[in-house]
Amino acid sequence: MSQKKLTSYPKEKINILLLENISDAAVAEFKEAGYINTKKVTGALSEEELIKAVKDVHLLGIRSKTQVTAAVLQAAKKLQAIGCFCIGTNQVDLKSATEQGVAVFNAPYSNTRSVAELVIGLSIMLIRRIPDKNIAAHSGVWMKEATGSYELRGKTLGIVGYGNIGSQVSVLAEALGMNVLYYDVETKLPMGNASQIRTLKELFGQADIISLHVPSNKSTANMINKQTLKYAKKGAIFLNYARGEVVELDDLKEALEKGQLSGAAVDVFPVEPEKNGAAFSTPLQKLPNVILTPHIGGSTEEAQHNIGLDVSSKMLNYLEKGASFGSHTVPAISVPAIENTHRILHIHRNVPGVLSAINKALSDKQINILGQYLKTNDQIGYVVLDVDSKLSQEAFALLKEVNHTIKTRMLY
Repeated sequence: MSQKKLTSYPKEKINILLLENISDAAVAEFKEAGYINTKKVTGALSEEELIKAVKDVHLLGIRSKTQVTAAVLQAAKKLQAIGCFCIGTNQVDLKSATEQGVAVFNAPYSNTRSVAELVIGLSIMLIRRIPDKNIAAHSGVWMKEATGSYELRGKTLGIVGYGNIGSQVSVLAEALGMNVLYYDVETKLPMGNASQIRTLKELFGQADIISLHVPSNKSTANMINKQTLKYAKKGAIFLNYARGEVVELDDLKEALEKGQLSGAAVDVFPVEPEKNGAAFSTPLQKLPNVILTPHIGGSTEEAQHNIGLDVSSKMLNYLEKGASFGSHTVPAISVPAIENTHRILHIHRNVPGVLSAINKALSDKQINILGQYLKTNDQIGYVVLDVDSKLSQEAFALLKEVNHTIKTRMLY
C-alpha cells in the first residue's frame, strides 16, 4: 500500500479548531499534512460559545481553560478527537467522550523539564528570601543581610508524587547536592540516591523544602490541609506546582503566618481566571516570602512547541491511521497497514456479542476480513478491520447497522 496518508474524507473538508493560543507548531503540523481548514483562536470559549463552534469540527484542540462538557460533546456530531495541549485531561468530560467514541489525547511529558527547572529556581529564591529583599529594593530600602538565607546544598527536598515531573525535580535537586525523599501511593524505583518514604507525616517532618507533583482526583482533593501541615518541619518551604484543588489555601496561609512554614510558591489555584487580565484573588496575597504565579509552570516556548508537536501527532495518527495510543477514552490500538485493503474503524458499546455480530454480518455477504484488531475498556470496544477494497463500501454500510454501534468510520 502507498505510504501516502489517505482518508476516505477529503482533507479540505476536515475542520480543525485550536483554542487558547495553541503553539504554531501544531498549526504547521496540520497544514503540512494537508488540512487547510485549521483555525487557531487565541482565547478559551464558554460552553455556550463552544457548543456553537464545534458543530462541524472534526478535531478540537484545547488547553486548560476550555471545558468540554457533555453538552458540548452532544453538539459535536462530527468530532473524532480532542487534543488537550497540556498535561491533564480533567477539563474534558471523559465519560461522555468515551460514550460517544471521541478520542482524547494529551501531552503528559512534554513540559516536564520546564516545570522541574522552575521548581528548583523557586526553591533557591525562597530559601534565600529573595522575594522580601526584592520588594524592599523596589521600595527604596537596602536590606543586605544573611539572616534566614541558606544554600540548597545539604538540604532535604521532599517530593509528594514521584511521577514524570517529580522524578525530574529529584534528578536536578541531587545535582545541586540536595538529599531527596519522596512519597507516592505506589512503590517507585528512585532516580539516583532518592529514598521513598512511607507516609506524608514522615516526609513533612524531615523535608526542608516540600514540592507537590500529584494529579487532581478524589484522593488528592485538599490532601494538604491543617492536619497535614502541622507535621511540617519548622521553617520549611512549600511549593505547589501541581493542581490547585490539592491544597487548602486558608490552612496554608495560617501555617505561613504562624511561622510553621517560612515561605511558599504557588502556581495553581482552586479557582482561576479564564482570561489574561482578569481579576484574581487568593488568601496568599501580600504574605512575606511567598511567590505567586499564574499557572505558568509549563509555560515556556520550548514546552509549548513540544506539546504542539506531541498532541498534533497523536491526533493525526488517529485521524489517518486509526492509531489510538495515548487516548484516554478510545482503547489503545496501533496496527500496520495491509496491502490492497480498505480500513474501517468501528466503535461500539462494550456488551457481549458485538464482535460476533460484526463477523456474521460480513461473512453472510461473503466479505473477507483480511485483518481484525479489537481492544475494549469498561465502556466501549474499538475494532479496526481491513477488508477487501472492492467490498469495503458494502462492509461499511453493514457495520453501521450492527446493534450497539456508536461510531463507524471508513479510514481509507
